[in-house]
This record gives sequence, C-alpha cells and structure tokens, in this order.
Amino acid sequence: MSNIIETEKLTKIYNNGVKALDELDLTLNSRISCIIGRNGAGKTTLVKILSTQLKQTSGNARVLGYDVVNDRHKLRKIICSIPQEVKPAGISSPLEHLVMYLTSRGFSIRESFNLARMALKEIGLGEFMETPTDELSGGMKRKIFVAMALASQADVIFLDEPTVGLDPISRLEVWGAIRKLKGNVILTTHYMEEAQTLCDQIAIIDKGKALKVGNLNELMEPLKGKVRVEGIGEISIGDLKISYLTPEEAKEIISKTNLNNGVKVSVKPVSLEDVLILSGVEIEES
Repeated sequence: MSNIIETEKLTKIYNNGVKALDELDLTLNSRISCIIGRNGAGKTTLVKILSTQLKQTSGNARVLGYDVVNDRHKLRKIICSIPQEVKPAGISSPLEHLVMYLTSRGFSIRESFNLARMALKEIGLGEFMETPTDELSGGMKRKIFVAMALASQADVIFLDEPTVGLDPISRLEVWGAIRKLKGNVILTTHYMEEAQTLCDQIAIIDKGKALKVGNLNELMEPLKGKVRVEGIGEISIGDLKISYLTPEEAKEIISKTNLNNGVKVSVKPVSLEDVLILSGVEIEES
C-alpha cells in the first residue's frame, strides 16, 4: 500500500530567490495528517506542489503513489484542494457553490445536486443550503468548502489553514465538519490546539525542512513528566524565561522565588507548542 504523501529532497526556489522548500524528505500515512509550522515555513508551498498547482524546482513528490508531475492528470481526479485564501461569492447559496464545483469536477447535474444536498446536511448546513452566503457566519462559510471536499468523494483532501481568522466557536464548528470527511486529509495549520485535536500524525516543518514527524504521544515523549515554567526577573537559578522541569523542581523554584520583588513565575502543562519551541520554531499566538 502506497504512503499518502511521500517527498524526496523536494525543493522549491521562487524567482525572487526565496527557498520555500529545502530538500524536504517527508512521509505521511495517517488518515488525518497535519503539517505545522510558523508562517513562511513552507506549508502552503508544499500543499500547492502536492495538489499539482505548483511545480517543484527539484526533487520528487508522490500522493498515493502518483508522481505529482508525471501523473498529475490522474492525480487531479482523486484529490481535492481547498486553499486558505478561497472565499465564497456572497450572492450564491451553499447549494449553488457545491453544484458548480461538482459539475466542474465532471459530475452530472443530477449527481451534483444529490451529492451537494447530502454533504450540506451532513456538515450541518442543511437548513441553510439555499441561504445567500453573505448572510452566514464565518464558520458556516468555511464549512461550505469542507462540504465541497466531502461531496467530491476525493481520496485525498488538502486543507490549507482551514480555520485561519475564525473565532473560537466557528473554529470548533469547522473541526466537527473536518472529522466527517471520508477521505485522507492533509491539513496545514499554525494553531497547535487544532493539530492536537484533529490529527493522527503531525509533521513539524521550518525553513522548508521537516524537523519532526510522529503522532502526538511520540512528539511529546521528550517532555513526559515535565511542566513548563515561565518567569520574569532574577531568581535563584538565574534569569528564567522558559524551562521544562519536573513538578518537584518547579515547586522548589517557586518556593525560592521572591514573588514580592517583582518576580512572576507561572507553571503550565506542556503541549505541542512546547515541542515546537524545543525544535527551535517560533510560533504565532493562536
């Protein structure tokens, strides 16, 4: 059985000299896989190459065993890609959006209407399928595109930053919609909670290279039994910013810290964000 995604020394250098991907070696084989990293890490470039929208400078990439260049015509029939910048047309309803999309993929009008209605109902937009899109919330608008992916019956679905800019409630709605997708999902995000919640396999990339790949437990293993300690000010162990210590060590530090002398110390559970910090990746606030 072929891996869902496989790249070998994949490199992309744009005309302005920016190297977005730098001999990237990456294999993903879980149903919902996530590519995380800060803005500019190379996530969107990678998705565009994998979904045959952009040609690499050098190296190889395969999706379900199909080469993204030599087999691109075959590949386009079995994948679906939803870019982060896509926006619905305000005067069109969710049903109209899906029907237009499905007919462009080669489905008949009857098939398109049937698949569109089914997907919109399953995604929670059944009662809004004929509502003008500009009357829907931000979360509902993004769910339209997840419904497109569901209705497409694609084997591999690429979702590039599917919840960027959404409020927390809308983000949760979209997460629920993503879980309903039947095909394999490749999702990019810089929201750590999103990756932890949705993904079976997580790849951390930075500056066009893969730093770590694994499931959440594997990535968190080096931090097992530790907590994150943050502090500002001079304390007994020096100028503490962020350290990863056992709970006992954290208690000792706090007990020796003069909290009345302008020093602030906080203790938090470790998360995927800490894995990125230890990997040398600076991340944005979510």
